[in-house]
Amino acid sequence: MNSVILHGRLVRDAELIMAKTSGTAIGKFTIAVKSMKKDAPSNFINCVSFGATAERIAETLTKGSPIIVQGYLQTGSYTNKADVKVYTTDVIVTNFDYEDKQKNTPDVTLTDDDSPF
Repeated sequence: MNSVILHGRLVRDAELIMAKTSGTAIGKFTIAVKSMKKDAPSNFINCVSFGATAERIAETLTKGSPIIVQGYLQTGSYTNKADVKVYTTDVIVTNFDYEDKQKNTPDVTLTDDDSPF
């Protein structure tokens, strides 16, 4: 099973681009996720979203905003300008949630009991 749920904060504003051929919105962003171990550094996770999900994230969230993403991992690779093969891992976002300050909705905190593993 390839399923991911992460709770973190946007490292910077989401980048929103439109696909040239289809016109589909594509959102790219990175979230900082705290490590489960005390005193361990945060993990920086690259995420990609599409369509209305991408547009909504770009419209409503900014650097530092808390977000919960649900999706799956996708690996890939490309050859950079120095002719070195670079391997990538991204979370493809299928669903997300965030704190809406206007609705006064509280942050959702995931605990060990919430983990499916």
